[in-house]
Amino acid sequence: MRLFKDLVAGKLMFLLTLFPSFLVLVIIFGLFQKSRAILAIRSVGRLLFSSGWHPLKGEFGLLPFITGTLWVTFVALVIAIPISLFTAIYLSEYAPRFVRDLAKPIIDLLAGLPSVVFGVWGIMVIVPFVGNVLAPLFGVYSSGYSILAGGIVLAIMVFPTIIHVSLEVFASIPFALRETSLSLGATRWETVHHVVLRKGAQGILAASILGLSRAFGETMAVLMVVGNVPVVPKSLFAPGYPLPALIANNYGEMMSVPLYDSALMLAALVLLLVVLAASVFGRWILIKAEKRAE
Repeated sequence: MRLFKDLVAGKLMFLLTLFPSFLVLVIIFGLFQKSRAILAIRSVGRLLFSSGWHPLKGEFGLLPFITGTLWVTFVALVIAIPISLFTAIYLSEYAPRFVRDLAKPIIDLLAGLPSVVFGVWGIMVIVPFVGNVLAPLFGVYSSGYSILAGGIVLAIMVFPTIIHVSLEVFASIPFALRETSLSLGATRWETVHHVVLRKGAQGILAASILGLSRAFGETMAVLMVVGNVPVVPKSLFAPGYPLPALIANNYGEMMSVPLYDSALMLAALVLLLVVLAASVFGRWILIKAEKRAE
C-alpha cells in the first residue's frame, strides 16, 4: 500500500509539474490564433520590418516598437551587467560576513518593489537628469523622456536578477580552487580573474541572458519614462516605444478598428517568444556551468 501511495504521489506531482509548461504552450497557441487575422493578409516580414504604425489607415508596422525594445534592453544591460558583476564579485570574494548579510536583504527588497515605484522615481529623478544634465552635456536637446532614461530605470530593476544568479554561480565553484591559486602566490584579484571568472564564465553569461529576458518583458516603469513615440529611435536621447508599452497602452482601446486587436496580439506573441527563448537558453547555460563546476 505504501508503494502504491508513493507511485500515485509521484505521478500526481509529475502531472502538476507539466502544467506550467503546458500553460505556456496554451498561451502561445492563443496568441497565435488571435494573430491569424492579420497574418492572413500581411506577411510576417512586412509586419516586423515596416515602420508605419497608423491603425486607422490599416498600417501596423512593428519595427518602431521592436527597435525601441532592443534599444532600451541593450542600454539597460550595458549599465547593469558590469555593476551587477562587480557587486557579485565583491559580495562573494571580498565582503565581510556582516556586509553580505546586510546587502542581500537590500537586494531582495529591490527585487520586490513594484515596477510603478521605479517608474515614479524615474520621472522624478532620471528624466530631469537626462533632460537637464546629460543631454546638454552632449550638445543635444531632450525632454528627458528617452531611451536612455528607460534604460537606466530598467538597469536598476535588472540588478537583483543578475546579482543573485552570479552569486549562485560563484558559490558553486569549489573553494579548493581558490585556495590552490592563493597558495601558489596569486593575489585575491588574480584568483578572481583567472579562477573564479574563468570557471564561472558560462554562468555569468546565463545571468546576463536571464537579465535580458527580465528586461524584455518589463512594462510599467519603462512605459512611464521612455516617451512612447512610435518612431524608430535615432539616438539614446530620442523617445522610444517598446513592445510591452504598446500593448499596455493600447489594448482595450480602438478595438473597433479592423485588425487592431490582431496586431497587438502579434506584438504580444513576438515578445513572448523572444523572452521564452532567452530564458530557456540562459537556464540551459546555467545548468551546464553548474555541472562543469562539480
